[in-house]
Amino acid sequence: MKIYWYNGQLIESPTIELAIDEPGLLYGATVFTTLRVYDRSLESRLTHWRAHCDRLKSSLESFGWQLPSEERLRQGALSLAAHFPVLRITVFPDGREWIIGRDLPEGLIEKQSHGILAVLAKPEFSRCLPDRKNGNYLGAWLAKSIAQQSNAQEAILVDVQGNWLETSTGNLWGWLDGSWWTPPATGEILPGIMRGELVKWLRQEGLVVREEPWTPNLVRKFEALAYSNSVVETVPVHTVSSPLGKLEYNPHHPCFQQLRMFFISTIGVKFGIT
Repeated sequence: MKIYWYNGQLIESPTIELAIDEPGLLYGATVFTTLRVYDRSLESRLTHWRAHCDRLKSSLESFGWQLPSEERLRQGALSLAAHFPVLRITVFPDGREWIIGRDLPEGLIEKQSHGILAVLAKPEFSRCLPDRKNGNYLGAWLAKSIAQQSNAQEAILVDVQGNWLETSTGNLWGWLDGSWWTPPATGEILPGIMRGELVKWLRQEGLVVREEPWTPNLVRKFEALAYSNSVVETVPVHTVSSPLGKLEYNPHHPCFQQLRMFFISTIGVKFGIT
């Protein structure tokens, strides 16, 4: 189904009309967020609708751009959520909203169960203004495209020192010495919605989350590795391929049950399960 929401209207078409001097087209001058709508409801605790709207607002305000109508954002999201489980909400500098939908990634349950192969990207494949989810995503897109040519499912972005930052679509998680580790949100990564919710929940459960740089020495010590985002939830990584060789991790490590419990407990709250 070729249907999308644009500037207050639900449109059935495979194309969109933009002005030839549109900054979003010429320069990637947009901000966006991608969310998974659980139970076709924006109110589901796992959808995190409010957190996604707040991130859009924060990015727009930091750029000095016009805020969109929250009523139209909600109306458009509800219109598309009736057809798709995943929504990508884009906002242009003048406040126009554009919402498209898609299905969940193919083979997601298999990947969650058995893990994926990732490739270490070159440092030049970095994201523009990485702490803001903006439309200039060429670096991450290229990194993932190159990874897929090697039959990998993800690329891991690194800095010039070789420190691991994030994947092309999500945040990194490692397990070592009975603790969770994730790269720090110090301006070099996008602090994802799912990352923030997991950090908060794990700490509330009395579990240790260490936000420290992922040096080449540290990543070799991890027993298990995963990435997270609002669409895939969490997915283990069983192998990371790099020019210097391969690093292998246990995709069936018992630690992953702790991450799964976040989703189970949230559903339990919804239905009054204790």
